[in-house]
Amino acid sequence: MSYDIQLYMKETKERAQKLNDDCFFDNEANFEPFSEQQYAALRERLLNDGYVFQFESENGLQFSHSDYSISALLTDRGLYFTASYDEESIFEAGMTASEFTDTGEFVKYNPQHNDWEEF
Repeated sequence: MSYDIQLYMKETKERAQKLNDDCFFDNEANFEPFSEQQYAALRERLLNDGYVFQFESENGLQFSHSDYSISALLTDRGLYFTASYDEESIFEAGMTASEFTDTGEFVKYNPQHNDWEEF
């Protein structure tokens, strides 16, 4: 079993709330893409936060955390954290995603609760 946390552009959240479509997350075209600079900054932040680059695939860049059971997939439209179902890994994945929202350009989504993190 795993626990997922997702990070998107704030425009994706705004679009999701406006459309109010149960199938919103099924269509990748609904997700606002990252700029090249944002993509590079997210990649660097992952590396600086203890994530180790594993490989690149057609889906994006795959990372794993050096101290926790967490994998992260960075695509051109989202950053997807998957933590094993242990409290420390879930907490760390959630905190990392929350910290990445500090610039105001990204938002955190929790698919287990079907909600966006609000401040």
